[in-house]
Amino acid sequence: MSGSDGLVRPRVVVGVSGSLGSLTALGRGAEEARRRGAELWPVLAWQPPGGELAARRGPGAILLTDEWQRLARERLDGVLMDVFGDSGPGVWMYALVAQGSPGLALVEIADREDDVLVVGAGRRSLWHRACCRSVTRYCVAHASCPVLAVPPSPLESELTAVHRRNAWRLRLDVRDLAREAVPPDVA
Repeated sequence: MSGSDGLVRPRVVVGVSGSLGSLTALGRGAEEARRRGAELWPVLAWQPPGGELAARRGPGAILLTDEWQRLARERLDGVLMDVFGDSGPGVWMYALVAQGSPGLALVEIADREDDVLVVGAGRRSLWHRACCRSVTRYCVAHASCPVLAVPPSPLESELTAVHRRNAWRLRLDVRDLAREAVPPDVA
């Protein structure tokens, strides 16, 4: 695809899901696109709940698919607004919503040798690697272009630790939070 000036530009394709890791990857992808003079292609891939076969069996499958597609587009638009605001990324951008497995969709879209595929590296825990499929690992193994795996932001690590403690119902020490709290303005 070419920009409005007719030039074929390299592309930076970024996997976007709305997670903190994908927000970090989107920001890094925009930096990479500016550095390379490339187009930015944020891609949100989605699958129907229960998978493709389950979605086709039920009545009104086409209506549900249209609704899921609309929700995916809204989510992508929200993510782009959260990361770039009204000013945009500063490069040509083509935002896509793709139905299908995220890894496969990203690899199929980033199909040129001058493309760069940017994905969030996600969580690194042993449990997560053993139990969850990794979009990053799929992309690294199957992409025909370079893949940039962006490590999680430090904020994601902090939030994950807090959620982990809360999920295990361990008592949190909030004394440091209370000492650093700012009192409200008293008029």
